[in-house]
Amino acid sequence: MLGPSGNGRSSATAALIREAMDRYPDHPRAVLVCDAGAGAPRVEEDQSLPVLFCKLSDSASEPAQPKGVSDAYQTIFGVMNKIGARACAVIASEFQQLTPQFLDRLFWPVLGMDFDLVAPRYTRGRWEGLINRSILSPLARALYGKHIHNPLGPDFGFSTKLMRAILRQGASTRNGSAVSPVASIVSAAVGLGLQICETEMGIRHRPPTDWGNLSALLTQILGPVFLDMEINAPIWQRVRGSSMVPTFGTLEQAPSQGTVDTGRLMDSFQLGAANLQDVWSLVLPPKTVLEIRKISRLPPQQFRIPDDLWVGIVYDFALAHRLRTINRDHLLRSFTPLYLGWIASYALEVSNAEQTVVERRLEQLALAYEAGKVYLLSRWRWPDRFNP
Repeated sequence: MLGPSGNGRSSATAALIREAMDRYPDHPRAVLVCDAGAGAPRVEEDQSLPVLFCKLSDSASEPAQPKGVSDAYQTIFGVMNKIGARACAVIASEFQQLTPQFLDRLFWPVLGMDFDLVAPRYTRGRWEGLINRSILSPLARALYGKHIHNPLGPDFGFSTKLMRAILRQGASTRNGSAVSPVASIVSAAVGLGLQICETEMGIRHRPPTDWGNLSALLTQILGPVFLDMEINAPIWQRVRGSSMVPTFGTLEQAPSQGTVDTGRLMDSFQLGAANLQDVWSLVLPPKTVLEIRKISRLPPQQFRIPDDLWVGIVYDFALAHRLRTINRDHLLRSFTPLYLGWIASYALEVSNAEQTVVERRLEQLALAYEAGKVYLLSRWRWPDRFNP
C-alpha cells in the first residue's frame, strides 16, 4: 500500500489479502508492504501474513503525489525482487475501497491467466481524470498501440518479468534525469512483447483538483512521461495503429457531477495567450501560435480547440522537452493555460451530453492522436527541418 499505514489499518488489509489468497487452489503465500513513514524498517508477523514496514517515499515528497508514488514503486519492486515474488499488486487507492474482490481483480490475471500487466480501468465522472483523458491515455495509445485507459495507474498488477524489466530501466538515467518506474510501465511491457490486460476497478475516490497547484502537478506528471518517450523512441517509432487489450469485469455507471466554470478557464487561457507568446513561439510552429491567438479572441459560445491543434501542441511540447528548447520546468509550467483552454473547450462540448456521447468524444480525440503520430515522427526524426 502507498501512503501512511497504521497498525490497525495494515492488519485489516492483511486480512483482506489473506481472504483473497485463500480463494486460489494453491493458497499462494503473500507479503504486505506498507509505508513506515519516518519510522525504522521492521517486519511484523500478522495473524494473516507477514507485514513489512519500510520507507516508501522521500520525506520531502508526499506519497500521494507523483514523485512519492514513483519512489514507492521503486522500493516495492526492489523488495519483491529480493524475495522472489511471483506477482505483485501495488495499491494506491483509498483504504476504504479495498475488498477481497478489489484485490482479486489485480492478482488473478497474473496468477491465474499469465498476464504480465494488469492495468486499472476506473469509473469516472466526466470532469475527473482529465489530464489522463486529454493527454496520458490517448498519447500512450498512439505511441505504444494499446488501448489502456490509465497508463499511470496507480493500482496495478505485475508479473515478475515485468517488475524486473522496470527495475532495470529505472536504474538508468538520461541527461541526469532518473527514469520514473510508473511512467515506464506501459513502454516496458510493450517493448518486451508482454501480455497486457485491463480490469474494471470501479469508482476511485480522489480529492478535488487543486487548481492553485495545477502547474506543479502537470510538471510532475508530464516530465517523466516525456522523458520516457525520449528513452523509448526506438520502441514507439515502430508501432503502427492500435488494438484493444482484454478487459475483465463490468464498468459501473459513472457518478453524476455538476458543471465546470468555463469562464474562469477561458480567462486563464486568454491570459496565457497574452503573456506567453514569446515562450510558446520557441516551442510551437508559427501556424499553431496564430491559431491559439485566434481562439483566445473568440466569444465564449464559439470557443473550441480542435483535436488536431491540441494533439499538435502536446507533441510539440514533448519534442521541446526532448530538445531542451527552454528550461524544462518553465516549459511544462507554460503548458498550463493551454491545458485549461482544452478543459474549457471540452466542457462546452459535453456539459449536457449523455455518457455515451462523452465516450465517443474521447474516442475521437484518441484517433486524432493516432492520426497525428506521422507529424510527431517527422518532427522527432528531423527536428531542424521542422524548426518553428
